[in-house]
Amino acid sequence: MQNVYELVVGLEVHAQLLTQTKLFCGDGASFGAPPNTQVSPVTLGHPGALPRLNRTAVDFAIKMGLACGCEIERTNYFARKHYFYPDLPKGYQISQHTTPICKGGKVTVRTAEGETTIRLNRIHLEEDAGKSLHDVDPNNTAVDYNRAGVPLIEIVTEPDIRSSEEASAYLTELRKTLRYLGICDGNMEEGSMRCDANVSVRLKGEKALGTKVEIKNLNSIRNVRRAIEYEAKRLIELAEQGIPVQQQTRSFDAAEGTSFAMRDKEEANDYRYFADPDLPPFHVSDEQLEKIRAGIPALPAELTLKYTRELQLPEYDARTVCDDKETVDYFEKLIVETPYYKAAANWLLGPVRSVLNENGQTLDDFPVSPASMAALIALVEEGKLNFSIAGSRILPQLIRDPAQDPLDLAVSLNLLQSSDVDEVMAWVEEALAKMPDKVVEYRKGKKGLIGLFVGEVKKLSKGKADPRLTNRLLLEKLDNG
Repeated sequence: MQNVYELVVGLEVHAQLLTQTKLFCGDGASFGAPPNTQVSPVTLGHPGALPRLNRTAVDFAIKMGLACGCEIERTNYFARKHYFYPDLPKGYQISQHTTPICKGGKVTVRTAEGETTIRLNRIHLEEDAGKSLHDVDPNNTAVDYNRAGVPLIEIVTEPDIRSSEEASAYLTELRKTLRYLGICDGNMEEGSMRCDANVSVRLKGEKALGTKVEIKNLNSIRNVRRAIEYEAKRLIELAEQGIPVQQQTRSFDAAEGTSFAMRDKEEANDYRYFADPDLPPFHVSDEQLEKIRAGIPALPAELTLKYTRELQLPEYDARTVCDDKETVDYFEKLIVETPYYKAAANWLLGPVRSVLNENGQTLDDFPVSPASMAALIALVEEGKLNFSIAGSRILPQLIRDPAQDPLDLAVSLNLLQSSDVDEVMAWVEEALAKMPDKVVEYRKGKKGLIGLFVGEVKKLSKGKADPRLTNRLLLEKLDNG
C-alpha cells in the first residue's frame, strides 16, 4: 500500500544563535554553565523588568535569511505568545508572529533521487524557553532557566519534503549553512539545533493536504529520519483502516523507535498573540542590510563550483571538502601553497582526516601548517617519497613536532625514494628471481601479475623504489626477457 500514498513533511528548525548574551537582556548565553547561574530579573520575568533587543541576534537572523534567498522584512515587531509551562517563567514567549524578519527563500538539497529545492515559508526570531530536568530529583521536576531568553531563529519550510531522506539532506544542508555563517554551532545533542516535524500522508495525485501531526524536539538527524518513517507507516495504517487522523503534538521515543501522543495540537489563536508593549518595533535599514550582505562568506554551493571549475577537482571531492567549514578554511590556505590541488584534497580527506578522527579532533586542532603540508605533498607528487610512507611515517612526526621540515625528516629517516636505475633494477631482478613461476605465467599472457611484482619490489626496497621507474624496469625485464 506504500505506493498508493504520498508522504508530506514540513520541518520547523530552532537554531540557537551564537551571541554572547540573551535576546532581551545581558545575561550570558553560553552552554554548560551551572543551573540557574545565567539569570536576572528580565530572564525570570520579575515585575517591572524591561527587555531590550540584542541587535547582533537581529543581524544573525538577517544573515541566514540572505544566505537562503529570503525577502527581508524592513519593519518588525515582537509579539507575546502565551502558554503556561514550568520552563517558561513569564507565562509567555516573546516571538515574531505576523511579521517574520525573513520571508520565503529556499534550500537546495541532493539525494539519491537527484537535486530538489525545499521552499522556506519564513525565518523568525524568538527567545528560547528554560529546560525541565526530570532526572535530578526522584520526586520532583527541576527547572534550569539558563536557556530561557537565549536567542533563536525558527526556520520553517513549506510542506515540500517527500521522504525521510529529503528531510535528512535538508537538515544536513541547513546545519552546514548555519556553521558556515558562524551563527549557530548546529550541535543537536546539546540542543542548539532542534527539529519539529509536521507529518501527513495523502493519496498520490491529491492536492489537498492530509491532517498533520507534529513530532516535537527531535535531537538528531537520524532520529528525524526514524520518526518520519515510523509516523508515515502509522498514518497509512490509520488511513487503510478508515480511522480519522487526530491533529496532535507527539513525541518520539528513540529507544523504542515509536511516537506517542502528548496533547492535541494548538491553533494560533490558542496562544493569544499580541504585540509586546515593552518592545518598540525595529527597522532594518539599507545600510545595515548591505553591511550584513557584504559579510556573508562563500557558501558550499559557490565553493563547490569554484573547486570543480577552477581547480578541476572531481565533484565528489569538491562536495566532501565543503562538508564542513574547518576543512574549507584549511584547504583554502593549502591551495595557496601548492599547485597539486587534487592531492591536497586527497590528503585532507584521507590521512589527515583519519588521524583527526582517531584523536577525536577537528582541523582547528591540526598543528601542521598549510605550508608544511604543501611541502610534504610536493615530496610525494614529485616522486621523492612514497604516499603511504609519507602518511604513516612523516605525518605523525610532523604532528608531534610541527616545526620540522618534511624533507629533513624524510632524509633523517632514510625514506626518500630511489630513482637510481641500477639500485631499482637490483630490486626488480631480486623480486623476479623469487617468483620464476609467476614470471612464466606473466609471459604467457597473465598481465595482471604486474601488480604482484610491483608489490614485491616495494617490499624489498621498503618503499624506497620510485614507482614509475619500478614499473618501467619491470616491463622492460619481463617483456624483453
